[in-house]
Amino acid sequence: MKATQQLHAAGQSLWLDNITRSLLTGGTLSRYIAELSVTGLTSNPTIFDHAIKNSHDYDAAIRERTAAGLSGEALFFELALEDLTRAADLFRPIHQATNGVDGWVSLEVSPNLAYDAKSTVAAARDLHARAGRPNLFIKIPGTAEGIPAIEEAIFAGVPVNVTLLFSREQYVAAAQAYIRGIERRVAAGLNPHVGSVASVFVSRWDSAVTGKVPAELQGRLGIAMAQRTYKTYRDLLASDRWLRLLNVGARSQRLLWASTGTKDPKASDVLYVKSLAAPHSVNTMPEKTLLALADHGDVGPMLPHDGGDAEEVLDRFAQAGVDLDALAAELQRDGAAAFVASWKELLACLVDKSTSLKKAG
Repeated sequence: MKATQQLHAAGQSLWLDNITRSLLTGGTLSRYIAELSVTGLTSNPTIFDHAIKNSHDYDAAIRERTAAGLSGEALFFELALEDLTRAADLFRPIHQATNGVDGWVSLEVSPNLAYDAKSTVAAARDLHARAGRPNLFIKIPGTAEGIPAIEEAIFAGVPVNVTLLFSREQYVAAAQAYIRGIERRVAAGLNPHVGSVASVFVSRWDSAVTGKVPAELQGRLGIAMAQRTYKTYRDLLASDRWLRLLNVGARSQRLLWASTGTKDPKASDVLYVKSLAAPHSVNTMPEKTLLALADHGDVGPMLPHDGGDAEEVLDRFAQAGVDLDALAAELQRDGAAAFVASWKELLACLVDKSTSLKKAG
């Protein structure tokens, strides 16, 4: 049995962190679903930028949409929704078989709305409605500015993938926003079953301290921070507050491991997948990592509920001069800034592509 199948059987969902039109039209995604136990998909502006820039797959659609007067963000969302609704349809049987637990795809709102919760929620509702698919998450950053929008979107019944979480504290803020949204729905007599995942980014921790800590600590920070967060996640799932919501039909927000491709060429290419095998969680991974896992990966012990040796390892990083709270805030700020930069690059790519197609006739 492939490691991908073993992880799925152990209760962890494997999602693909990639989307291209050829992945959909060529049958590759269907094959990953059938053969590699892939049960969901995530996307981001960089992924779409590369897909549009490095292929001709979107040329016809861009010609058609620009001729109809679309440009900028409006053009992008038309293209993205075409891909993601098609992907959502491929995952729909999984979504139905799991009663909405799995089989999701994700689309981000514009970062230009980051400081406007009301507009973010309005955009989230609009995108979800336009997609017309129950298994589409709208991605909202778990920054201080994003937290109110997460609560309001959940209250409005919009499924949310909370992104850009790096630490236990950032995760807790996002989880509490989700719970408040559900509690408000219960109080208003609304259906409390609104899907959500909380995406914790892993590998960027290790990239941030490369060359700054003793060699024996290299490649261990991201995993230790994830272990610490997993303990808090499991404690929250067992809390009286959450159990009261389960009693009235709510579903738990699942923890998702993101940024799980290995950046260090000296480390195992499945390091973060093997180390973060955990039931009732999701691992969304780049295509290269997924294929490596299927080819030569193996599944070790599941992540312990109590976080294992996380605190001992994190104490060693603190002794080495790493300020974990400050670094968590820095990583989230840098992640948000990178998202804005990727969004601008994506829109610039669409302008370039539209212009070149128009010149080509």
